[in-house]
Amino acid sequence: MNPLIFIAIVLGTFFIMEGITWLTHKYLMHGFLWFLHEDHHQPSPGFFEKNDAFFLIFAIPSWLCIMLGLQHHYYWVAAIGFGIALYGLGYFIVHEVIIHQRFKWFTRSNNTYVKTIRWAHKMHHKHLGKEDGESFGMLLVAKKYWDKVQNDKKIQERNNG
Repeated sequence: MNPLIFIAIVLGTFFIMEGITWLTHKYLMHGFLWFLHEDHHQPSPGFFEKNDAFFLIFAIPSWLCIMLGLQHHYYWVAAIGFGIALYGLGYFIVHEVIIHQRFKWFTRSNNTYVKTIRWAHKMHHKHLGKEDGESFGMLLVAKKYWDKVQNDKKIQERNNG
């Protein structure tokens, strides 16, 4: 397989995963799989959550695509698996490290994008139940969250200047 096509499939899968994540989060995690996701909105003591099971739910198809694609020389299938895995890595870094700070690596970021995804996720978590949620994506956020962070930044600059 042409390496450029392989890379294009990996990257295409990565970007498609944002939509799949949004749909999965809104309709499955806030639907019939709420019993696994609920402790993420209503945290209990301890490091692990039942919600962490979604790691396996997404990792298994990734692993199967990579393994079977490489084994049977269906490299486009392996590329899909690598794209899912790459999205999983991005999810881990953005959701677990940057947003929820389960690992204290980037705790003082002043980056506008980081502030925006944190604010959008905070708005998602203001809803403790499975109904009436908002902001179900991870990497892409609605314009209203960008606008709010930009306005806060302007107000802060006025107050400091």
